[in-house]
Amino acid sequence: MDGRLAIKAVAVQIALVAVLAIILAVSLPHSFFEKWGWFSGPLAWMLCAAGTARILRLPLWLTLLGAALAGIPSLIAVVIGVHWLGALIGAIIFGFWCGRPVADGKASWTSA
Repeated sequence: MDGRLAIKAVAVQIALVAVLAIILAVSLPHSFFEKWGWFSGPLAWMLCAAGTARILRLPLWLTLLGAALAGIPSLIAVVIGVHWLGALIGAIIFGFWCGRPVADGKASWTSA
């Protein structure tokens, strides 16, 4: 496990999600999120994950796969009413995904 990469991935993902959330909250009415949140939330999450992949030089498709998998617990949190806690949990899981070792267990996937 590359702990430094995992921490960087968590930090970058949280920062990008926060910035995008602020921009969208200021730009769009609350009714937009009530009607389109089911679509705009996951799309924003994936766009931020793509940004994280680019910033940290991670493989795009593997990073997006990790973001999708990390989004499942986040979705559960949204359903039970703790949206931002779900985003934090999702970001932490996403960080573990990004910091995981490659199949041979010798180095992180960014060195491949």
